[in-house]
Amino acid sequence: MGQECPDQTQLPIAENWRGHRARRALSRLGVHAILSLMGVLVVIPFLWMVTTSLKPADQVYSPPFLLPAHFAWQNFVEAWNEAPFGRFYLNSAVMAIGITAGQLIFSSLAAYAFARLRFPGRDVLFFVFLGTMMVPIYVTLIPTYLIVHRLGWINTYPALIVPRLVSPFGIFLMRQYYLTIPAELDEAALMDGASRLGIWRRVILPLSRPALAALGIFAFLFAWNDFLWPLVVTKATAMRTVQLGLAMFQGRYETRWTLLMAGTVTATLPGIAVFLLAQRRFIESIALTGLKG
Repeated sequence: MGQECPDQTQLPIAENWRGHRARRALSRLGVHAILSLMGVLVVIPFLWMVTTSLKPADQVYSPPFLLPAHFAWQNFVEAWNEAPFGRFYLNSAVMAIGITAGQLIFSSLAAYAFARLRFPGRDVLFFVFLGTMMVPIYVTLIPTYLIVHRLGWINTYPALIVPRLVSPFGIFLMRQYYLTIPAELDEAALMDGASRLGIWRRVILPLSRPALAALGIFAFLFAWNDFLWPLVVTKATAMRTVQLGLAMFQGRYETRWTLLMAGTVTATLPGIAVFLLAQRRFIESIALTGLKG
């Protein structure tokens, strides 16, 4: 018997398949190249911050800009001793933890009402809350300050924490996540005699850990990096926060870059630590939130 000839009709299909795979490989390579370039662009400012914090003051503008000639670790000691940064870190920690805890509690409670309870004007009220996200903070800054001043809270922790305990974004985020949780769980708990508050605490919250982690990260980073509101409501040095303390290194005529970057490095570490601890839950919330509207 002679050797069988290949089916001529399958040759174009095989060639098209190989061409398709090549195009997919080139497309993926291009995507990875773009993402790698964007990652480098994001990392360079942080790298400059770290290397500048380790340079002597007379080498800040000397090349190579991203590689210190020798490491000046004393910059961190000088930055810490320049001002009462221990007190500044304590104030920032109290403020950030208080705001984060408040937003997790109040936002999750309000979101449960908007997602599960039925009452007149619920949808209208929810859209009003969403509308407040479009109002610039500068519009509400003066009225909020007047309220805090009338209450006698200037230079106190309540002034730093209470006005930021409720977040429209947090309510929106938690509501969208609650909508992904089957309502049958609530009905089963109601049949077992659980109250609405008990359902929220025993059923909804344990299932909402990814969304709570995401909201906690956003709230903590916003509070920790806030500059304007602490500047407005604190006058005494003992009540200043880390971000206000870093501004002390910037003068009218010069900026002490080495000390400023050393302080910025230490001020960045808590936010990075919080994100790394809640990273897995945060990614889960991004994947799940908003699947149902």
